[in-house]
Amino acid sequence: MAPKLHFQFLLSLLVLSNLIFICCSLNLEREADYEKWISWHVNNSLKKMKQVEEGGSKIVDVNLRNAEMNKTRISVSQDGTGDFKSIKEAIDSIPLHNTRRVILFIKPGRYREKIVIPRSMSFVTFLGDSSDPPTITGNDTASESGKTFNSATVAVNANYFVAANIKFENTAPHEDGAFGEQAVALRTSGNKTAFYNCSFYGSQDTLYDHKGFHYFKNCFIQGSVDFIFGYGRSLYENCQLNSIANKTATVTAQKRNNASLSSGFSFTNCKVTGTGWVYLGRAWGDHSRVIFSYTYMDSIVIPQGWGDWGDPKRDLQVYYAEYKCSGPGANFTGRVPWARQLTDADAKPFIGTQFIDGDTWLISP
Repeated sequence: MAPKLHFQFLLSLLVLSNLIFICCSLNLEREADYEKWISWHVNNSLKKMKQVEEGGSKIVDVNLRNAEMNKTRISVSQDGTGDFKSIKEAIDSIPLHNTRRVILFIKPGRYREKIVIPRSMSFVTFLGDSSDPPTITGNDTASESGKTFNSATVAVNANYFVAANIKFENTAPHEDGAFGEQAVALRTSGNKTAFYNCSFYGSQDTLYDHKGFHYFKNCFIQGSVDFIFGYGRSLYENCQLNSIANKTATVTAQKRNNASLSSGFSFTNCKVTGTGWVYLGRAWGDHSRVIFSYTYMDSIVIPQGWGDWGDPKRDLQVYYAEYKCSGPGANFTGRVPWARQLTDADAKPFIGTQFIDGDTWLISP
């Protein structure tokens, strides 16, 4: 066996044995539920060291590999059977500038907390039970907290955050488009964050996909007005986008301000369902970019499909596109003339993890 392959083989055995020990120590009755989770961590630990340029500073993914290999875990349970009774207490126990993956196993329950993951606290994971996911809930609004940015029930400012099997919720009253009633369930402002099998419940501005590379897989996202919004460069795979609008509303409001920015939302193999009438997106930014591929669209999608936020100058600047979508709402006949139907070649950059530079930081389970 070649030295490099021999090293990787031994390394994979070491990491796998460590992860099996962690799962056993959690005394989980459904170990099979976490098989994919274990695989994700093992593969991440073995991926190539690669240096990428971001924001003017060097981020070397060997740091991520080392963090995965030296992971630790703590548990949270409201009944006192865990290491902590609240998520905030668990977060406060993690040192700033930590260099190891810290897995918070959050036991089932309803946690009424306002959580902020600081910028300097990378490599944090929220892990719930897939058969009974914990709910993190709040009801803050823009008018109460000072601005939409501060209304989030959970705010992730750190890089390399991961969540699996978690429900994020903002229960502020549902009133389509009411001034000051933006109510974020989760804001992700860190880079290279990933969400698996998570649910996001809210109304106006449910998911603030603020900035950075983000990945959402097998997630459920519910809201009314602009319920997925922000500057992020994000890939959504196998997600359900569920409208609870009482009237005309919008699924996305992506804020790409100029053509040189690499941000945008890509949805592939998703579903658009729910109530009311919805635009797929409206142009919060002058060069807003959103792509739907292989997505089922229910009849709630209005024929025009897309909106320019009342500014016709944006019609020639936005990038709103669809590729091989299906369902009664996917009929392209009534679409605005500046919406695009992509060819195979046009769609290719948007329908895989390459859209978020995933080969440098992400290997899906």
